[in-house]
Amino acid sequence: MSKILFVVTGADQWTLSDGTKQPTGFWAEEAAAPYEAFKAAGHEVVVATPGGTVPTVDQRSLAPEFNGGQEGADRVAGVLGSFSELRHPIPLDDVDLDDYAAVFCPGGHGPMEDLAVDPVAGGLLTRALESGKPLGVVCHGPAALLAARKEDGTNPFAGYRLTGFTNAEEAQAGFADKAKWLLQDRLVEFGADFQEGEPWAPYLIVDRNLVTGQNPASSAPLAAELLKKLG
Repeated sequence: MSKILFVVTGADQWTLSDGTKQPTGFWAEEAAAPYEAFKAAGHEVVVATPGGTVPTVDQRSLAPEFNGGQEGADRVAGVLGSFSELRHPIPLDDVDLDDYAAVFCPGGHGPMEDLAVDPVAGGLLTRALESGKPLGVVCHGPAALLAARKEDGTNPFAGYRLTGFTNAEEAQAGFADKAKWLLQDRLVEFGADFQEGEPWAPYLIVDRNLVTGQNPASSAPLAAELLKKLG
């Protein structure tokens, strides 16, 4: 089969508007559900992070209340335990996009800290978009799109229909009034055609080779859509 690249945050803290640091990382379900789907379909997964940093899981995302109860939490933790590629990431600088059939970027608040301002990540996602390869981005993962630039300085994702973690969800999560900026606002600012579904319900937008999911519950449906695109 083929190789799928996971572009994952290396941040373990998110700087809030008052300067305090919120412990974070990637969101468990958003990495675990797609990983499980891709491996079950026979694909190889490679993880890349800024500088090759071993990514940190947001501990909140392992709690029963975010996984439909203790059984769900145990299952997600089990998948992450088997996700050995997370413990051996390559640096984003070393990625050769030609080696991969698809690119996927999970969320968590971590991308708001590092991928949003990482020109290497932005360049990689720009090339992935332009290549026509399936590109999946979920929840806060679209923060990485903010670093993308074309040669003329504009954002290549401008004009694309997409979704991501909404202002309404950020407010319900308790961070809207603490964040330096909100993801939905920034995506709209650069010209994305932002689409919004019901808070916390699975919601996907497909526009050409770009597949975006609104929240953690959208992770498994997004993985299924990427697999369909891979044929």
